Amino acid sequence: MFDQNLIYQIGITLVKGIGNIIAKQIINHSENISLVFTGKKNWLERIPGLSRRLIAEIHRPEVLKRAEQEIRFIENNKVIPLFITDKAYPKRLRECADSPVMLYYRGNTCLNAAKIISIVGTRNASAYGRDMTNQLVHDIKEKFPDTLIVSGLAYGIDIAAHRAALRENIATVGVLAHGLDRIYPSVHRDAAVEMLNKGGLLTDFMSETNPDRQNFVKRNRIIAGIADCTVVVESAEKGGALITANIADSYNRDLFAFPGKAGDRYSTGCNLLIQCRKATLVTSAQDVFREMNWDAETQTAGRQAVQCNLFTDLNQEEKEVTELLSKAENLQLNSLAIELNRPVSQLSGVLFELEMKGVVRCRPGGVYSLV
Repeated sequence: MFDQNLIYQIGITLVKGIGNIIAKQIINHSENISLVFTGKKNWLERIPGLSRRLIAEIHRPEVLKRAEQEIRFIENNKVIPLFITDKAYPKRLRECADSPVMLYYRGNTCLNAAKIISIVGTRNASAYGRDMTNQLVHDIKEKFPDTLIVSGLAYGIDIAAHRAALRENIATVGVLAHGLDRIYPSVHRDAAVEMLNKGGLLTDFMSETNPDRQNFVKRNRIIAGIADCTVVVESAEKGGALITANIADSYNRDLFAFPGKAGDRYSTGCNLLIQCRKATLVTSAQDVFREMNWDAETQTAGRQAVQCNLFTDLNQEEKEVTELLSKAENLQLNSLAIELNRPVSQLSGVLFELEMKGVVRCRPGGVYSLV
């Protein structure tokens, strides 16, 4: 017997004309997603964004039939479906306006790790690019071995990052531009299989979806949105890595780039990101740690908590923030959101009030600390 709620969750992604943004409006308006398919027509017409044409599309029998077919694939292949309201859904990604409503995952690592870094770059990686990637991942392992490394399983820098993570025995997740019924490119199947035991494979595409060109652009938003920061190792002036970088910048995520020689074709993109001040120039993992303020978090982890009851005019939400900051001293906005299980949008307002009260200060990189 199929999980009826899962049928409806997958079904909403299959309705022609309903994208992720409208789907979220529908989800926010509905106590239960099943009501979208079983509710009365006049109730559906009151949902923002739902026209009569879309309501007709929802009631097409092919929608739920295809959802049932996908559930058969999920059950037979140990796929974990992640609906946007699920606790295991990547919290950082959920905060992005265009985040997928449904994800499909095979693996054994937490997609809400305390620290997540996306590493991307050209498919035509040079020896310099591969060396920088290997050293970057090695240094991450040495300092923060629980970090999750994310990339796109593509040729070049992507696969170099995944294989370096596997060698260093740290978790790595590949974000795919197709369904989990295939691996593209097929020459990376050995790495993909190994990743299932130390990381995993993630996609928002259903089975039987081909790796069409436009899908790679779509999957890049997951690579950018799931991580605390994105590091571009090598990139030409155009390409997938630059698209991912620009998406990360639009999400207000920290962006880093390794510089290259002037005139070098596959460093032009990195140099431009630095020149335009979209990315911070880095030459090592230590530069990333410093800019993200992760070193400070480590050094002060054992610091005695400040007695927050000294702040007599704080509400409950503000007290929770100050109590957490008193233990860690410095935390990046995304880390705060994960620890407190609060949306970034809501937490930003709380932090602003605390700044106005002179309780916390914001430092570069979106890092907050008590005054």
